[in-house]
Amino acid sequence: MPRVKGGYVTRRRRKRVLKLAKGYFGAKHKLFKVAQQQVFKSLRYAYRDRRQKKRDFRKLWITRINAAARMNGISYSRMMHGLKQAGIDVNRKMLADLAINDEKAFAELASKAKDSLKA
Repeated sequence: MPRVKGGYVTRRRRKRVLKLAKGYFGAKHKLFKVAQQQVFKSLRYAYRDRRQKKRDFRKLWITRINAAARMNGISYSRMMHGLKQAGIDVNRKMLADLAINDEKAFAELASKAKDSLKA
């Protein structure tokens, strides 16, 4: 079998992986084999968490809206249903922002939701 020299391809590949592993703890940023395993795992986490981030933010918004809605005497689900009946189309991100930064406007929306549920 003929002799195969390492060449620059292997060195480039290893340098690329070690560059991605920069800042990892212990051998994970020094040794190629361990670094490669961690980089693969990290890339999988990054792919998964780009989707999970959207879920986490939605959960946070719902929690904030629920807390502010209950301060105004209505539950989250009833408020969302009331807003839909009233024809008010505001997404959860904006509602959560109103709940934190503009309590007066949120209270107004809550009262409109209550009124539309009574009618």
